[in-house]
Amino acid sequence: MRYKSYSFILCFLIIFSMLLSVSLTSNAEESSDKDTKLEVPRITVVTEDGNGTTLQKADGYVNADITITDNDGAVLSDKVSFKVRGNTTSMPHIVKKAYTFKFDKKKDVLGMGKGKKWALIANAFDPTLLRNYTAFELAYELGLEYTSNQKFVELWVDGSYRGCYTLYEPVQEGKDRVDIDIESNDGKKDFLLEYEAQRVEDDVTYFTVGGLRFISSEPEEPNDDQLQYIVDTMTNIISTLRNGSKEEIEAVIDVSSFSKYYLLNELFKTYDFDMSSVFFYYKNGKLFAGPPWDYDLSTGNVNGETYNSYRIQSAYKTDGAFAASRNIYKFISDKEWFIDAVKDEYNTHYDYIERIYTDGGLLDSLLQEYGDLFDRNYAQGVAGVRKHWLNLQKPPLPTYRENYDYLKNWLNARNEWLSEYYEVPFGLLGDVNSDGDVDVSDAALILRKQILINVPVFTEVLADVDSDGETTVLDATFIQRYDIRVETPYKIGEKLRIK
Repeated sequence: MRYKSYSFILCFLIIFSMLLSVSLTSNAEESSDKDTKLEVPRITVVTEDGNGTTLQKADGYVNADITITDNDGAVLSDKVSFKVRGNTTSMPHIVKKAYTFKFDKKKDVLGMGKGKKWALIANAFDPTLLRNYTAFELAYELGLEYTSNQKFVELWVDGSYRGCYTLYEPVQEGKDRVDIDIESNDGKKDFLLEYEAQRVEDDVTYFTVGGLRFISSEPEEPNDDQLQYIVDTMTNIISTLRNGSKEEIEAVIDVSSFSKYYLLNELFKTYDFDMSSVFFYYKNGKLFAGPPWDYDLSTGNVNGETYNSYRIQSAYKTDGAFAASRNIYKFISDKEWFIDAVKDEYNTHYDYIERIYTDGGLLDSLLQEYGDLFDRNYAQGVAGVRKHWLNLQKPPLPTYRENYDYLKNWLNARNEWLSEYYEVPFGLLGDVNSDGDVDVSDAALILRKQILINVPVFTEVLADVDSDGETTVLDATFIQRYDIRVETPYKIGEKLRIK
């Protein structure tokens, strides 16, 4: 009898400990899910037929459930229509597809504003995964209206990890998108266009003006009267660009947006700039340039080692003017006053542009923040960094770091060329008399100025070597030390932009 009691007590204790263990584990998991912040948002898509990983563009939209989990654990779950998007990126042999998902009603996704339709960009042709992101960051800096918000996310489709994607608002009309009025006056007021040189797709409205071919993006399906209104408006604008005075041109286009968009594409040299994914919108009686889209084949990421065509080589090399001969810009880039506006934008944003690629700058900060994500993309995702997806694309280098360094070095060389092309004034820090050398004569000029002796040549910004906001005897001392090869804490003798 005593043994039965012991057995009963032992069984009770075992069962109790098991229940306690399950309870503690469950609580720990709930606590972990609640308290652990994600590195980037997660998007999980489950298609109705479970065939999401084999979808092709021709399949169109399929029904799916989507779960979007933000970094802080907030969850948005809903039903969506889901499809493969893009053109070149949607080709059957491209393993890592781009996608579009669409809600029945507008939803605010990850704090990016409300919209029905959203774009998941795979960056399949960019082994750094950073070109689109960096181009859009510069567009924000330039102040290009309606540049899409963007977020890195991780994507799963039907249980399959697809890797790192960038979530964007697609270029379309909307209060949180391109805020134009396409309904007033029977739809003959504002519109959104995409420059498209040669591609042909069903259910797309194309038209040609001034030898340039466009898509009517908004309204997406214009009636005959609306299309004629768009054609007539664009005919007048292009005629004015060709033959009008500065004042007449300023009356039909927004020069500020045109100069900013020009600079963005002049720096990045995106191959598609005379092919497709180039947008313009008409609002308040003027044509605006932008918003930007599609920069994976930019910054030298084209196959210049194999193809010698002008289009490939001009996008591949770091030197040479680029945007002037493409799309609408061929009608305005011969105007000196317009190029002066581009130069003004370049000088205004030069410091930001330089910080994109310098050590510790934008690219380095992005790599530091998202490096683990990029590693997972190539370690676990559907395509490796060495995969050569497209003959047009530059063959990727063997490692992520090599591709990353290529991007940084390309931007550095490109900006060096642009700084000379746009005649940005530079000098050597400490070269007070601007003779190309930093020596004791520069220190002497500072000393003379201190005792109020007039000096004929004196560049103030180059004289302030310690960057304390004034030129003093201390600056002269540091220049003297530099001249006799004594180490100084300042970058005397290095190239400096004269603002």
